[in-house]
Amino acid sequence: GDNKWTMTIMARDADTGMLKFGYQKTPHDEWDFAGVNVMMLSEQKDKDGKLRKLLTHPDRNGTIYTLDRENGDLISANKLDDTVNVFKTVDLKTGQPVRDPEYGTRMYHKATEVRPSAMGYHNQGHDSYDPTKQLFFMGINHICMLR
Repeated sequence: GDNKWTMTIMARDADTGMLKFGYQKTPHDEWDFAGVNVMMLSEQKDKDGKLRKLLTHPDRNGTIYTLDRENGDLISANKLDDTVNVFKTVDLKTGQPVRDPEYGTRMYHKATEVRPSAMGYHNQGHDSYDPTKQLFFMGINHICMLR
């Protein structure tokens, strides 16, 4: 199954401790990406010019997720690099990754050069956001798993 609450960005109400939202990035994380990377907070205008409080998370699974940090809405989920092949895309309506079965961990698969590697595209390095340039800065690992 999905192993609910693993690989999940969670927010709690600081006053009550109640869960505000949870978004699972890699249901049934068969590659052990773990998703422990930094969460970067920013305020940016959306396409309608409304200022939104955002949470951006560059994940080890090769995807950069941006959520509205007030309500958990998934705004974007983009590959760090076009070579990421474990997912084809992320469905923004459901939030679910669209896996490429060729690059799964099933016994019968014959894929080589699975990307990202178990180390992940983005590990636990330090990231930053420059609000004046509206750019994120981060290091990545461009490594694949060979068969």
